[in-house]
Amino acid sequence: MDNITALGGDVYEIDTKMAGYSGITAGYLILGDRPCLVETGTSTSAPVVRDALASLGVGPEDLATVVVTHIHLDHAGGVGDIAGFFPSAQVVVHEKGARHLADPSRLMASARMVWGHRLDTLFGELSPTDAERIVALGDTGSIDLGNGRTLSSHYSPGHAKHHVGLVDSATGDLYVGDAAGVYLPQTGDLRPATPPPDFDLQTALDSIGLFGALGPQRLLFSHYGPVAAVQDTLERSAEELRIWADHAKRARSEGMDLDHAAAMVRDATMERYAVFQSDPELAEQFELLSTAESNVAGILHWLDRVSP
Repeated sequence: MDNITALGGDVYEIDTKMAGYSGITAGYLILGDRPCLVETGTSTSAPVVRDALASLGVGPEDLATVVVTHIHLDHAGGVGDIAGFFPSAQVVVHEKGARHLADPSRLMASARMVWGHRLDTLFGELSPTDAERIVALGDTGSIDLGNGRTLSSHYSPGHAKHHVGLVDSATGDLYVGDAAGVYLPQTGDLRPATPPPDFDLQTALDSIGLFGALGPQRLLFSHYGPVAAVQDTLERSAEELRIWADHAKRARSEGMDLDHAAAMVRDATMERYAVFQSDPELAEQFELLSTAESNVAGILHWLDRVSP
């Protein structure tokens, strides 16, 4: 299938074809004794992911575990559907997200407030998962991949209070979710992801510091793909966070409303990203994943908390 890329170490990147686009959200299959899917993508992507797993020899009874880095709908919106397709799989999530996978009603209501009518085309509806199938992780945890191989979980809030990073003991891969931002492989651009309501600058920087201390061999971005230049990328991630926060602080000090603040920060940072100079269509995808409005709203929400 054209949406599967072998990354070595029995790891396969799956393009979930979010909202019909290529290269927006990746799921990853770790194909060991106990096959494990990291990130499901959206609900509307679930059949795409199921078919990709089938083509890799993982049938309905074969998938042992589904793990999500956090419960935002582009990462975990397909959990309920995937749990239905693979009835033997356990679903692993940080304890702060577990109840929302069992009962998604509050999560879906808040998502609908943010996205409105676009919710259905972008994400679809998160279906509930039986609570007894959900494994809730504390600040650290371990997932058995079979044959002594593990996926260790490390609490990394900042982007979201229910976010974890995941390290594969066999490959040294670190699944970064959104905690290191959004990476665009076509241009090498890296932009922060700082949505409301949980974003906190120092917590986000601490999470990036933790990722560096874990000494990974490679970063696997949910948006999008593998990156081998680990330290340079994490340093860039922290730098982007600081720059966006500084610009948003300036906009706030000048009394701008959200629309004007987002426009100002977008314009002030645009030259940092090659995609805006080179490829308008790709730039539109980049903006879909990490909108200036969402990022600035998250930073302003944080500033209102820490310096009212």
